[in-house]
Amino acid sequence: MTDEELPAVGVAVAQFAPSDDRAVNLETIDRLTALGARRGARLMLFPEYSSYFVDPFDDRLAAHAEPVEGAFSSELITIAARHGVHIVAGMLEQGSDGRRVRNTVVAVDGSGIVARYRKLHLYDAFGQRESDWVEPGEVGAPETFVVDGLRVGLMTCYDLRFPEVTRLLADAGADLVLVAAEWVRGPLKEHHWRTLLHARAIENTFFVAAADHPPPLGVGHSMIVDPQGVERAAVGIAAEDVAVAHLDRQAIARVRRVNPALQLRRLRVVPGEPATFTGGDA
Repeated sequence: MTDEELPAVGVAVAQFAPSDDRAVNLETIDRLTALGARRGARLMLFPEYSSYFVDPFDDRLAAHAEPVEGAFSSELITIAARHGVHIVAGMLEQGSDGRRVRNTVVAVDGSGIVARYRKLHLYDAFGQRESDWVEPGEVGAPETFVVDGLRVGLMTCYDLRFPEVTRLLADAGADLVLVAAEWVRGPLKEHHWRTLLHARAIENTFFVAAADHPPPLGVGHSMIVDPQGVERAAVGIAAEDVAVAHLDRQAIARVRRVNPALQLRRLRVVPGEPATFTGGDA
C-alpha cells in the first residue's frame, strides 16, 4: 500500500494528573482511552509517571517500581485490547541498584509490549535533581513501532530540550514522535514547552505529540503538532481531557518536497559519550 492509500491515523494525547495509587491511575487510563477510541484514536499517549507519581520524590518511588513486563504493563495491554488501540505511557521501572528507578515509557498493543524507552536526560535543572531518584537510560539505537503505517518514536520530557534525540528518531524513519512529560511549571516554562514542541516538529518535518500533567504541577497544554509547526489538536490547561488529531504520512511528504531540510543538512548525529566543557565560562 502506498502512502497515498494509507488512511489517516487517529492519535490522541491524554492529559491527567497521576497519583500515588496505581489502581486509580489505571482506571483513569482506561476511561480516557475509551474516550479517545470513541473519537477515532488508534494511538493513545499518556504522561510521564503515569503508573505512579509523588511530589516531592521520596523512597516510595523505588518501592512502587516494577519490571517493564510487570503488572502495570499487563494492565495496559488489557486496556489496549479492550479498546483496539496502542497505548504509550510513562512508568516507574525497577533500577539496577535497588535505590533509584528508571523513568521508562512503554508502548503496548493488545498483544503485548511493542517498544520501550528509558529517559536519557534527567531533570537536573531549574532547582530540581531527578538524578537523585532516577538513573538515566543508555544511549543506543532508537526503538520505533508502527501503527497503521505510521512509524512512531518515543522520548520523555526533558529530552525535548536536546534536539539530537529527535534528530536520531528522524534518521530512524519516525513519522511521529511522542513526548510523555511532567513539564514542571515555572517562569517561562509554558513558553519553553510550546516553543520546543513546535521547533522539534519544524526542524525534523514530522509530527510531534506531547502529553503533560495539568496544573498546578505541570503546564498542561498537551498537543499534537504537524510538520509545519501547526497545532492540529490541544487540550489546554484543563485538568483532564483528550485531544485527537488524524495524521497522514502524505502531509510529511508534501512538506518535505517544499522544505527538504533533512536531505540538505551536512551534519549527522551519532550516539556516543556526552560532550564535556574544558575551561571557560559555562
